[in-house]
Amino acid sequence: MNRIDFVTALMPARKRIALVAHDHCKARLLDWADRQKAKLANHQLLATGTTGLLLGRRLSLPVECMISGPLGGDQQIGARIAERRIDMLVFFWDPFEPQPHDPDVKALLRVAAVWNIPLAANESSADYLLSSPMLDEAHALSIPDYDTYLAGRKTET
Repeated sequence: MNRIDFVTALMPARKRIALVAHDHCKARLLDWADRQKAKLANHQLLATGTTGLLLGRRLSLPVECMISGPLGGDQQIGARIAERRIDMLVFFWDPFEPQPHDPDVKALLRVAAVWNIPLAANESSADYLLSSPMLDEAHALSIPDYDTYLAGRKTET
């Protein structure tokens, strides 16, 4: 297998922020988002099914909803990250409760790490991300050089 090289990409000033929460964490995410509403309003919000519906009602902001996490919403968010259509992930997951879709959750966290996007797994880390001066600025980040990776695979066959 080829080694993955990295290239520099530009993250936009207006971020596409995915918001995800396990059932036992939804109330905490809603309260957090309510406190951060002024900052979130400057960005595009996406969420898995129920979380998105609850956020839209609570914040009175547009939220693009995927399907429910256990039905594939986590995978939809992951695909968007890989397509570079999500810039940040706020995922309040429940470390005390096993989830029937744990492999999807692990895959989502992995793809966020692979594509080097900011990831908050709890309220404190989400506060840190939203208080960063980089939140409202375009900035460079390193991402996998997928085109070169594909070209290398073609020469192997």
